[in-house]
Order: sequence, then C-alpha cells, then structure tokens
Amino acid sequence: MEEEKGLKKEKKNIPVLPWMRNPIDITTFDQCSLDLLPFIDPRLVAALKNMSITSLFPVQLAVWQETIGPGSFERDLCINSPTGSGKTLAYALPIVQMLSTRAVKCLRALVVLPTRDLALQVKEVFSALAPAVGLSVGLAVGQSSISDEISELIKKPNVEYGICYDPEEFSYELQSAVDILVATPGRLMDHINNTDGFTLEHLSYLVVDETDRLLREAYQSWLPTVVQLTSSSVDGNFPSAADLLPCTYGSLKTIRRMGTERGFKGKAYPRLAKMVLSATLTQDPSKLAQLDLHHPLLLTTGERRYKLPEELKSFKVHWLKLCCASTLWIVLRHECLPYIAKVQTTVIRNQHFVAESDCAMQSELCQSKLKPLYLVSLLQSLQGEKSIVFTSSVESTHRLCTLLKFFDNLQIEFKEYSRLQRQSVRSKTLRAFRSGQVQVLISSDAMTRGMDVEGVRNVINYDMPAYIKTFIHRAGRTARAGLSGCCFTLMHKDEVKRFKKMLQKADCNSCPTYSASSEVIESLRSVYTSALEKLRENVESEKFKKSKIRLKSSNMRKEK
Repeated sequence: MEEEKGLKKEKKNIPVLPWMRNPIDITTFDQCSLDLLPFIDPRLVAALKNMSITSLFPVQLAVWQETIGPGSFERDLCINSPTGSGKTLAYALPIVQMLSTRAVKCLRALVVLPTRDLALQVKEVFSALAPAVGLSVGLAVGQSSISDEISELIKKPNVEYGICYDPEEFSYELQSAVDILVATPGRLMDHINNTDGFTLEHLSYLVVDETDRLLREAYQSWLPTVVQLTSSSVDGNFPSAADLLPCTYGSLKTIRRMGTERGFKGKAYPRLAKMVLSATLTQDPSKLAQLDLHHPLLLTTGERRYKLPEELKSFKVHWLKLCCASTLWIVLRHECLPYIAKVQTTVIRNQHFVAESDCAMQSELCQSKLKPLYLVSLLQSLQGEKSIVFTSSVESTHRLCTLLKFFDNLQIEFKEYSRLQRQSVRSKTLRAFRSGQVQVLISSDAMTRGMDVEGVRNVINYDMPAYIKTFIHRAGRTARAGLSGCCFTLMHKDEVKRFKKMLQKADCNSCPTYSASSEVIESLRSVYTSALEKLRENVESEKFKKSKIRLKSSNMRKEK
C-alpha cells in the first residue's frame, strides 16, 4: 500500500509538459570568478566590480552559458530558482552583453514586473551595467506623469522655432531614447496604446519576472498584445515592396517573417527571445502557453518545485505562561545552510513561531488576544536587527502598526508599508529601511515578491501564509545570496497541522523542541492593555473621519 501511495505521489509530481521533465540542474554549477567568465566584455567586468561583484552565482552562470555561451539563446529559458539566488543579474548581464554591439538605438529589450517597487529595483541593476557599454535604460511604472515618461522614452528631432521646413525634405521622426525598458504591465499598455513613437517592432528580448503572478493576473491583456506586436509582419515568406519602405517613426525597420525551417515553422523570425523567471514557477500548461515559448528550456534547483535551504533543522520553542500551568508552542525554528553552499560555516536560521496550549480554556486568549505581545517580545529579543513583519492584509498591517505605536518605550523604529500607500511614501519608507533609520518594516504582501533589501536578518510571519508559494516568497526576503537570516511564523493551535503539511511541500519534515520563558510577555501586559484601549479610540476616530469625508463628497455631488 505504501509503495502504491509513493508511486501515485511520484506520478502526481511529474510535470505535464515534456520539456519540464528533464531540466538543467542549477546546483551542478559552481560559482565562477568574473576573470574566468568566457566572452564577457571587459567594460562589464569593471562595472560589476564597481558593484562589489567579483563572481557569478550558479543561476547566473547557468543562464550565461545558455545565452552567451554554447546555448547561444537558441531556446527560450524558464528559470525556477530560489529567492535571493541572483535571478535579476542572471538576465540583466547577458542582455546588456548581447546589446553592447548595437549600432542604432531602439527599444530592443523589455523587462516586465508586477509591481513598481520591484521594477525600480531591477532598473537600478540595469542602470549600473548598461552605461558602461553605451546603452540607455528607461522606466515605465507610473511613478511620474506619463508626459514625463514619454520625454524620457521618446526622442524628438531638434527643431528650431521660427524656421520653416520643407515637408518633402524634412521628416518628423520620433525615435526611442532607450535600448532597454523596465515596465509594469499597466503603464506599458498606456504607452503601447497612446504614445506616439513607442514601438515594439524592434524588440529582441522579453523578460517576464515573477512569471506566476503576471500570468495569474490579466493586467489589461498586456502579454497577448506584446506577443502580437512582435509576431510576423510579413504574410508570406518574402517581404513585399511596401514592407521595405521606411516605417512611420524612423527609417529603421525590423521585418519578421513566418519561419519555414524545421523548428521555426509557423513562428516569427527573427524571433523574440524570452526569459521567464520565478521562485515558484507555474507548471500549468494553459498559463505557460500564453508565453508562446520557443523550444523552452527549464533551469531549476533540484527535483522539487518548491525549494527551501537544504541543511534544514526545525525546532519548537516553548513559552511558559505564568497565569496557568500550560506550555505555549511559540516557535518552529529552522537552521540551514545557503542552498549554494556545499561546505560553509555560516548558518542560516529560519525560525517559525507556533502557538499551542495544553490549557484549553486559556488557549483562545493566549493565541489570539496576546499575539501582539509575542511579536513585541520577539522584536525586543532581536535587539534592533533589520526585520520585516508580514501580515495577511493591508488592514491588518495598518492596525498592527498603529497598535505598536502605543507601546511606550518600545525603542524600535518601525514603519508601515503597503500597496494602499502612495508610491512616494513607500519609496521614502524603503529608503529609510535600507539606510537603517527604520529597523522594522510592517508590511502586507506588497513586499513579498523579489524585493531585495541588504542586511535583512529576520522575516516574521505575523499571520501564517495560506500557501507554500507565499511562505517561500516571504521567507526569501532574508538569507539572500548566501547570507544568514531567520524566518518566524506566529500561529495558533489549529494552524499547526496545516503549517507542517505546507512545509512538507518544500521537503521540510523535522520539528524538535526548544523552550523559553514568558516573563517578558507577562511584564508587558499592562502596557498592552493601555495600547489596546488607545487603538480602539484610534479606530473609532478614523471611522468618524472617513464617514465625514464620505458625507462631504456626497453633498458635493448633490450640489452639482
């Protein structure tokens, strides 16, 4: 029976798509010094060293080999690699290298990401590399007005006022001012639909970062639009005379025809080369079909779809509750080595808080009402280490942050970070967190995907994530690029079984016990009671202000 169950489980784990069944294992690659990297432009070596990068991580070397090396980008790449493994540089470096020999400036590479903050981060990486080889990088995320973005993306000819030009001799040509564009889907569609001179006609490379999220959400049908605009521009095998005429915006024209050779039949050629990346890449054929991939090649770390660091040890931490003879299970703790390390003395500790009680009558009180106390106690024990606290919603983020403000003498600098805040506020908060002025960031899942903040030592799941994907992306904000870090998860008794089952999907099964006293929690009770009362008053005040605003806007509409 057990053998049959094992066989059924193995069959269930086999991907439907044949090309996903025999991936390239990234873990077989070692780190490679820049001085030994073949074909790299010396100008890019200098730029990387200015970024304090002297070698490439395994995923970066694997992608380099398939794009610049023997692979020569003959196949589209699907990269499923853990958070913090270096995926951004893995695609940025080869794209900049391949475009370094371009003669005419036009938009040749497009990188699409789901959030503004992530796009800003990726743009910084490209901006550190591209100028070294004479390339320009643009950003389209809606951070500034669309007119400001247009002025940065589109180059207009120099026209002197007061001079009359003969229209037969002077052509008003709009040209791209950038070689590489980093964009979010919504603003990308704005430029495609409304910006004169913006064209994807010459696009050679498309990167879809955080692919599973971008495929899950429609985002104004951006993907079908991009695929259509970069498909064949010629009906037959040979271009017509009209196709050879100069295009509307500029004299440069890229002609794509339908391929007839083996492997290219029915596909546009020259083709649009694609790279899709995620730490939790989907295996759904219907979703991946939207990408129109050309002989895709999967690069991943091992056989498991979901990857946590390898040398993993788990611990339950007991907190002794003074009001009754009960034991609270507060922490499930992981200690592990970086996934890229084979032998290393640095230890990554992923710790997960679990709440459980032997005293049934006290269980609900301890697990829900006192939950903020466990968080405060934990933050105090971390002694100011840079940490991110994740909640389940923007409302929970706001209320938790408000509650913590009412704790006297907390001596921890913390800020709220959520998608409901203005971009300028989020950017300011992120800068303060990166610089160390803010020690703790309390966030919804706006911070989950791809964000890289140097020096984050701890991730705290104040609310347990519902899915292993969310857990992996949250935990991936720490222990990045081989550095150490911790991940804590608070939960009540009913969630323990589900949490253990969720971790098993990432091949994490062990759970020893570690004990700690709860005297600190008991000492915070009076402060907590006062803070709760102030929170209630604050919530009522916010409700009253919102109702006044709604009433005022309603009256203004009636007057109109």
